[in-house]
Amino acid sequence: MDQNEFVLITTPFKDKIFRLAKRLLVSTEEAEDATQEVLFKLWSKSSSVSTYRNVEAFAMTLTKNYCLDQLKSKRATNVPLNSDHDKDFDSELGKNIEDLDSLNWVEKCIAQLPEQQQIIIQLRDIEQYEYEEIAKIVAVSENTVRVTLSRARKTIREFMKNVHDYGIK
Repeated sequence: MDQNEFVLITTPFKDKIFRLAKRLLVSTEEAEDATQEVLFKLWSKSSSVSTYRNVEAFAMTLTKNYCLDQLKSKRATNVPLNSDHDKDFDSELGKNIEDLDSLNWVEKCIAQLPEQQQIIIQLRDIEQYEYEEIAKIVAVSENTVRVTLSRARKTIREFMKNVHDYGIK
């Protein structure tokens, strides 16, 4: 496989790799490093990449594993998983303040979820992966993915209800 073929294969999902890495590592810089590392690993396996049925799912699995390894390493200990720093919201998009505040609350809630729920929410609700693909990436059954996703959504729903109903009884 030459460089042009590799770029054609990886371009459609490299932003998804970054978003998953950002969700797990919080830091933009570490997410960029993770993205580069995953793409480098794919390039080093470029001769066998075409044998995979779904290169994107393989890349997402590599990303998940790399990020979890980074979180376990000493290098990532200075940035807690639930840190809410480094939130970049672009006010030029014309979103109103209330929507941004709700999005911020949802992100804070997601950051407080258990690690597996965070990954599954990211893959299903943000990256729009199918249950079967998520099950392969996370290495659990489809039923487990559905149950975990349901629990995560319920937790987020209750959290947001508490935020919006605060002081109103």
